[in-house]
Amino acid sequence: MDFFRFDRNIPFMSWRRTGAVISITTFVLAVFFIATKGLNLGIDFTGGTILEVNYQQAADLEKIRTTLTSSGISDASVQNFGTSRDVLIRLPVRPDTSSAQLSEKVLEILKQADASVEMRRVEFVGPQVGEELLESGALALLFVSIGIVIYLAVRFEWKFGIAGMIANLHDVIIIVGFFAFFQWEFSLTVLAAVLAILGYSVNESVVIFDRIRENFRKMRNASVTQIIDDAITKTMSRTIITHGSTQMVVIAMLLFGGEVLYYFSLALTIGILFGIYSSIMVGSSIIMLLGVKREDLMRPEKKPVENDGAVV
Repeated sequence: MDFFRFDRNIPFMSWRRTGAVISITTFVLAVFFIATKGLNLGIDFTGGTILEVNYQQAADLEKIRTTLTSSGISDASVQNFGTSRDVLIRLPVRPDTSSAQLSEKVLEILKQADASVEMRRVEFVGPQVGEELLESGALALLFVSIGIVIYLAVRFEWKFGIAGMIANLHDVIIIVGFFAFFQWEFSLTVLAAVLAILGYSVNESVVIFDRIRENFRKMRNASVTQIIDDAITKTMSRTIITHGSTQMVVIAMLLFGGEVLYYFSLALTIGILFGIYSSIMVGSSIIMLLGVKREDLMRPEKKPVENDGAVV
């Protein structure tokens, strides 16, 4: 069902040079910020102390943050854990304070504000564990990217695999570039969002690529530009409905999900927007740049062979 109908094809490929300038500029800026400013890695990657405390009534997270900040602990991450009475507090590594001393200090500060608070557990994540998590995350991104290239190359053709890979790499680098520029905390949940965007973006690419392949079979006399423009235009209704619905859910998480889901939903919001853009302007433009043609996607017809005057 098409809620959005387009009477004429939208000339996306006529804008591909402008899109290339935008894509290259944002990509280079993202790489520059990642290289110069680096990422603000969370405790998951850098190591630190994790405390779980329990209150007799629903905990006021904002009050806890204010109490810790006023006592000189401004870098604490405070969130609910399980129920509204259970609170998880994450603290980065402090060279001058041991994990035990830090946990005792935090508990003492919290008890001054509310005597009913109880310590449930204390864990220390060492820097070595954080480095291993970071390496594992990077490997996960690498293997997912390789898998995407293989999948697109097998399902369509190697030119589509290259185009899809560059489009997905474009999305990942830009998301990470945003986190580097604004120094937002990059944690395991953000890494999960980046991996989710990889799958989300390749799904959009597959839909467009599949329509392009179908158009090559149907539109015999059309140019490559016309075929790609028609494919993108015909999928626009699906793109608006599916991505619009997804974006509404993600924005709801961003606005009302609290600190726990904030950076996760923020990464998804950026990734969905650029995922749509890259599938349309980056992936399709690269297919044209690589010189895709009808013969790449259609098996050559077998010619009849004459054998002693008979046609086989």
